[in-house]
Amino acid sequence: MSILSKSILLGFRNANRSFSKSITESLSDYSSESKSGKVTIFLSHKHDERDALDAAISFLKNFGVSVYVDWLDEGMPKSTSGKTAKRIKDKIVENNKFIFLATEAAINSKWCNWELGFGDSHKYIEKIAIFPVREDYGSFSGSEYLDIYPRIEFVDYNTVSRKIGGYFEKGYYVITPPDYDGISYYTKIEDWLRK
Repeated sequence: MSILSKSILLGFRNANRSFSKSITESLSDYSSESKSGKVTIFLSHKHDERDALDAAISFLKNFGVSVYVDWLDEGMPKSTSGKTAKRIKDKIVENNKFIFLATEAAINSKWCNWELGFGDSHKYIEKIAIFPVREDYGSFSGSEYLDIYPRIEFVDYNTVSRKIGGYFEKGYYVITPPDYDGISYYTKIEDWLRK
């Protein structure tokens, strides 16, 4: 298993983004795409990490989903208030899935943790996932409470899955936290998104 490094995550942005556009223009393009017939994702993230956000959206768009980003929502109040929190709550409920882009800064963000807590109460456990991203050459030092959530990771070797009994191919999986018997279940991300 492998938690993505920031440079690998940014590679998704570079592979999919037109370099003639700024990150803000690229993100605006994502928000204006049609959501018709697509799985929708509320992507919780730290606002000032736009490069990581752009890359995470590029990664997720490879699976044919629509990604909601709160600050690109034209219905969001111009200044942060209780109405902002109410709109975010409505959007978490409205979207099919909740993904927390768990960078060090996001883990330390009060807003991101509040969103995760609300997402927990409405999406736990089948419709929520942590997308951990570590700094290059660093380790992922996420808070222990994140261990209770499924996580998105890259599996780069054939692994025996006790759930399906056999080997499965390398790729991105949503991995459940270990159950009482210590077993984690692996679901290809594209299959998880369709559930």
